[in-house]
Parts: sequence; structure tokens; C-alpha cells
Amino acid sequence: MNNNVRPESLERITTLEQANDFIAEQIGELRRQIGDGKVLLALSGGVDSSVVAALLIKAVGKQLTCVHVNHGLLRKGEPEQVIEVFRNQMDANLIYVDAVDRFLDKLAGVSDPEQKRKIIGKEFIDVFAEEAEKLDGIRFLGQGTIYPDILESEGVKSHHNVGGLPEGLQFELVEPVKFLYKDEVRVVGKALGLPDNMVYRQPFPGPGLGVRCVGAITRDRLEAVRESDAILREEFAANGLEGKVWQYFTIVPDFRSTGIKDGKRTFEWFVVIRAVNSIDATAATIEEIPYPLLHKITDRILAEVPGVNRVLYDLSPKPVSTIEWE
Repeated sequence: MNNNVRPESLERITTLEQANDFIAEQIGELRRQIGDGKVLLALSGGVDSSVVAALLIKAVGKQLTCVHVNHGLLRKGEPEQVIEVFRNQMDANLIYVDAVDRFLDKLAGVSDPEQKRKIIGKEFIDVFAEEAEKLDGIRFLGQGTIYPDILESEGVKSHHNVGGLPEGLQFELVEPVKFLYKDEVRVVGKALGLPDNMVYRQPFPGPGLGVRCVGAITRDRLEAVRESDAILREEFAANGLEGKVWQYFTIVPDFRSTGIKDGKRTFEWFVVIRAVNSIDATAATIEEIPYPLLHKITDRILAEVPGVNRVLYDLSPKPVSTIEWE
């Protein structure tokens, strides 16, 4: 029997009742697998790892240790939310690692997208391995693998998979949602009591804002991405578009343009707004943002984000364009 094939007996999870049945079953399975062992989990704050963390907390409590690595490429408020939800509300063992300087120093001057991805991935594994080596008695590694990951790669997520840990740090995998699709994971997260803005979080690339700070990442331009993205998300939420648009974000390329502020010439970055609808990311159409809202978002970005003097709106569908710029 192929252990990576979704069981025929597993019905699609579309209701909270079905999700609660799944949770009860998984708690039993997790307790049988883990026993009195200890589990380590890389907790990004995304829906998959968050649901796995919440399941493990219900099943084995303090036997779980979560590691949240802040590499400086997360969206505004995300590290704080992970700490609030899992440490303060769920009383989880949570190790928070501030690795912002470490990652950004490694990325300084690197403009090639694939090289940036490799640096981020390797550095994450190194940081996670260092934290794992500090802990005694860890036998299991929790991962947020979901079924599309298996179908697409016949393996686990490269940005969650820490199979590249140094020799001596080998664990048995714990993957409680590996047979679920993303929409099912969200229903389970809702049933577990996770906040909506975590459960219904937009798709977010593994390298985070690193692929939206196009070109070599600089701290000022990275902050421009983070702040403009926060404004876009705030305005979409306030105007009823949150949850109705599949993905929306901002990009700040490594390019400056001339502008005028306070009667003086400026030479600053521009922000690109991107909002798309898709089912599976293989194709995407453009979300038509109402012009009054687009003007409001533009005005806020120009007034509130330092170093920016222009806002553009990306109208390119996929294909021919990709959803992300890098």
C-alpha cells in the first residue's frame, strides 16, 4: 500500500462537524504515534503549519516544541501574531528566533531570484538545526505537508522540509494533514479555533517578501514592501474584499523614478499593486479594484510609506505573466 495516497474512506471535509470528526481521529492517531515522545515543529504562521501546531497541542501538549524563525521577510504583524496565538493563548512551548540581521546580511547584494531562494532556504535550515541541537530527547518532526505537495512533488515542501539537517538530527515525520487539500485544512483550522486572519491567510511564497522586493534586497525597500502591503490589506478588509480576492500584495522593484514632494524633486521607489483571482495558481485573472478604493490606497501609500513617490497597478493576467514577479 502506498502511504502517500489519500485513503478512499476519507471524505472531503467541508463542514465543521466533519472537521471535528477528523480532529478527534487525528488526536488519537498522534497519541498512538508519538506516545511519550517529544515533537519539534517549524511554525511559520501559515495555515498549514499553524493547523499542525494546533492539532499537536491538543494531542500531546507540552511534548511539542514550536520554533518560529523571524527572517525579516514576513508581513507586518505576523511574528507578533504567532507569539500571541500559540504562546499566550494556546500555552505552547514556543521558541522565537530573531534572525532578521542574519538573513538580511546573507542576502545583501544578491539580485538573482533563485540564488535568493537558495540562501533563504539554507539559512532557515541552519537556524532550525541550531535550535534543534539545543533540545534533548526530540524524536519526531512535525510538518505541514498537505496533499497537493505530495501530488506535485512526490515529497514534502522544500521550505518546510528540514530533511537537510546535520547528521545526528534525524527524526520520524509527523504529518497529520498530509491527505488534506488547502480548503480542508482551513475548515480544520476554523474548528480548532485559530483566528480567521490566520486560517484564511492568502497564499504566501516560501521566501516571503524576499520575492516581492525585486532585485537585491535592501532594508529600506523591504520596509516599503511591508508597509505598503499592510495598507493594501487594511483597505481590502475595510472595503469587503478580504476573502473575496484570492491574492493581493505589493511589489517594490529595484528601480527609482522622479517625483515631487514638498516642492522638491525626489528620486524614489515605486510600489506596484497586484490583485488576482485563481483556483489553483496555474492561471489567474485580474481583480478589478474600484477606482475610488484604488485612489485611497494610492494616497495612503504615498503619504505613509517612506521612500516612495509613485504607485502602479499591475493588470497582467497569468499567462502570460506569473502571479509573483520573481
